[in-house]
Amino acid sequence: MAANPFSMVSLFMQFYDIYANYLNYIPGIYSKLYDSKDLRLFVAKRIKKNQETLDPNFPRDYIDCFLVQMEKVPYSEYNIKNLQLSILNLILAGSETGSCTLKYGFLFLTKYPEVQAKVHEEIDRVIGHDRVPNTEDRRQMPYTDAVIHEVQRCSDVLPMSVAHMVTCDTEFRGYLIPKGMTVYPILSTVLHDPTMFKSPNVFNPENFLDENGRFKKNDAFVPFSSGRKRNCLGESLARMELFLFFSTILQSFQLKSLVPPEDIDLTPQKSGFTNIPPFCHLSVIPR
Repeated sequence: MAANPFSMVSLFMQFYDIYANYLNYIPGIYSKLYDSKDLRLFVAKRIKKNQETLDPNFPRDYIDCFLVQMEKVPYSEYNIKNLQLSILNLILAGSETGSCTLKYGFLFLTKYPEVQAKVHEEIDRVIGHDRVPNTEDRRQMPYTDAVIHEVQRCSDVLPMSVAHMVTCDTEFRGYLIPKGMTVYPILSTVLHDPTMFKSPNVFNPENFLDENGRFKKNDAFVPFSSGRKRNCLGESLARMELFLFFSTILQSFQLKSLVPPEDIDLTPQKSGFTNIPPFCHLSVIPR
């Protein structure tokens, strides 16, 4: 596969992100890299359509809920500009991370066929084959939920979180971090913390299961960034999407590698702002 110079993990794009304020004054194709005019126009049209058919008593989606808050709290952060930006963030921020997580999931399931077999068994028992999976099924599928969490933990798609700003002078381990300083939480160190996970360096869904096989939350599970009020805006959406994608695909198909499972290399194709999964071939076999 040829290297894409405009990939988010390429050296060029990392350089651009750091010096964008300067490069924007220099003519070149990079001045149009983040020009999402067509997408912004699509979002604006969708918002207008929702405004014309809005029923505050029966919100249909995120846009409706935001518009209802605009009516309740006028002249606040609930305004059209913030609504447009929020939707763009939900679309753009989740595209690469979501697709990479799915690809890593397929790799892990082919490398560990015994894990895939247990997921198939749980899907057959809880959902069956007569209907499509829904979000409510996740509560009754602790093993599948644990597998998805472990895929996110081990794939470490976003090793360095997005920028945060310190809101007040903070002392941390003898160092003073002044108010206004930009910091980047390194999520990898938390996701592989040996004090928080039974098997920090290997793929093991048991990291998210208790002794009775029930799903177990872990405070060190932070693939969506850190900070209670500054966490990923699309976290709940991403969780729902990943469960529906994985369960729907595995309900109908078995994933099988074209090479022996032990020969599957999980080393990222590229590492930078995101960890890009390695290229591979696999068979998708109807069940």
